[in-house]
Amino acid sequence: MSQTLFDITGKVALVTGATHGLGMAMAMGLGKSGATIVVNGNSSQEKIDNAVAAYQKEGITAFGYKFNVADETQVIASIKKIEEEVGAIDILVNNAGIIKRTPLVDMEVADFKQVIDIDLVSPFIVSKHVVKGMIARKAGKIINICSMMSELGRNTVGAYAAAKGGLVMLTKNMATEWARFNVQVNGIGPGYFATSQTAPIRVDGHPFNDFIVNRTPAKKWGDPNDLAGATIFLSSKASDFVNGHILYVDGGILATIGKPSNEE
Repeated sequence: MSQTLFDITGKVALVTGATHGLGMAMAMGLGKSGATIVVNGNSSQEKIDNAVAAYQKEGITAFGYKFNVADETQVIASIKKIEEEVGAIDILVNNAGIIKRTPLVDMEVADFKQVIDIDLVSPFIVSKHVVKGMIARKAGKIINICSMMSELGRNTVGAYAAAKGGLVMLTKNMATEWARFNVQVNGIGPGYFATSQTAPIRVDGHPFNDFIVNRTPAKKWGDPNDLAGATIFLSSKASDFVNGHILYVDGGILATIGKPSNEE
C-alpha cells in the first residue's frame, strides 16, 4: 500500500530550471522514482544537453527543452512540442527563478520587474498552459518552488521576497480553482542548502555560514537530496487530498526566532 501511494512510475514531469542546483536535485528524485524527466532551461543548449546526460547517467529517462518560461509564446509552443514528443505532462515543478541582491532604494525598476516576471509571472504562465491538459484528464500535480523569503524579509532581496510571497498566494488560488478537477497545487519552500553556489561561504568562520548553522535548529545546511522526499510526496497519490499547502524544508528555521549567541 505505501509503495503504491508514492509510485510515480511512467509519469512525465516537467521541471523548469532543472539544469543544476536544487531543481536538478528535485528532478533527480522524481526520475529515480520512475518518472520521465523533461528538463527546461534557457541559458544555453549545451547546459541543457549536459544536464540530460547527467540524468541519463543515473538511469533516468530525460529530455531537454530550451525556452524562456516568462515568454508565453515560447511556453505555448514548447508545451505542445513536449506533449507531442514525450507525452502528457502529469507533474509540473515551477522551479526556475532568479535573485538580484540590491537594496530596494538602489534597485532599478527594470530589475525589479525582471525578478517578478521570472519568479512569479512565469509560474502563472507555465501552469496556465500545462493545467489545461490536466483538467481534461482530471489529474495533475503542480508544485511551485517558494522560499523562506515567502515568509521573511531580508536585506537586499526585496524583489525576490515580493515574488516568492506572491507565489504562496498564487499557489493557494490555483488550488482553489483547480482542485475540483483533481489537480493538486502545492508549494515547497527550501531553506539554505549546500550547493555549488553556496560552497564559497560554507566554511567555518565565514559570518554567513556561522549565521545559518546557528540559526537552523538542525545545526547544518540542507543536503539537496533532502528535497527529493517532499517533491515525490507532492507528486504522488500520497498527496491527493493536499491542496494549497506550502511545505517548508528548512531544518526548522521558520519554527524558531533563534537563540542568544551564548546559549547552548
